[in-house]
Amino acid sequence: MGTASRSGQDGPEPSRFSTARADLAADRADTLARVAALSRDFDGIVAANALVAVDDEHDPEGGTTAFERAHVVALMAQAREHLDELDRALVRLEAGRYGECEGCGGTIPPERLEIRPAATTCVRCARSDPRRPQRTA
Repeated sequence: MGTASRSGQDGPEPSRFSTARADLAADRADTLARVAALSRDFDGIVAANALVAVDDEHDPEGGTTAFERAHVVALMAQAREHLDELDRALVRLEAGRYGECEGCGGTIPPERLEIRPAATTCVRCARSDPRRPQRTA
């Protein structure tokens, strides 16, 4: 286990604590920028649609525009969910529980947290999560 965190519980080492906070903050800033860009894209699609005929049934671009709009909305939803995950990771960090697997209580390897800073489970628990689609051969 790592050294005691500010809350007195075992947790990541102080240097990892600082690195994790910086990684989470950078990821959060990138995600906020992505949400803002997607919002502008969505507004652009809506504005462009306002300038053309509203008859989607006979408009050859109607289906494409609807698809683009739906695609941007889905990307925005994913980005907002990622923001929520990052915010929850920051809460765990402050509580001294960052890097602790919510499945088994073990330590999430630093390599996993480096790749997925908002990870809540170790690889073994992530593989056995019933909400995660299982691969078939």
